[in-house]
Amino acid sequence: MSNIKHTVLVIDDQPGIRRLLMEVLSEEGDAVHTAANGYEGIQKVKDLKPVLILMDMKMPGMDGIETLRELKRLNQANKVIMMTAYGELELVNIAKELGAYAYITKPFDIIDLCSMIATLISGNNKECELKIG
Repeated sequence: MSNIKHTVLVIDDQPGIRRLLMEVLSEEGDAVHTAANGYEGIQKVKDLKPVLILMDMKMPGMDGIETLRELKRLNQANKVIMMTAYGELELVNIAKELGAYAYITKPFDIIDLCSMIATLISGNNKECELKIG
């Protein structure tokens, strides 16, 4: 019997963020996979069916908003937490309209992020508007 709790996908163009989230969430017992951009992320969503996606809003190529649009078009019903260093209200509102459950601002407090993740995975689908950092 596997000790893996959930499958989580981190989509971010910054290797340090991907590595940090992989290490922390793996310690929590989750199977964590990463993607460096939206294109790679879409393919991994199709293959892995993650329960949660942590995604950067600003990435080269297919950014977070475009990736959310594609996930919606593909009828992927994943819980998504958007990460942004910019906190642009207009983009946050677009992300919500496209189905994002929450957003955080970088740099973020990893303990607060883990708490948000636990809340979303446990089934509490209230929208979180946490500005961490």
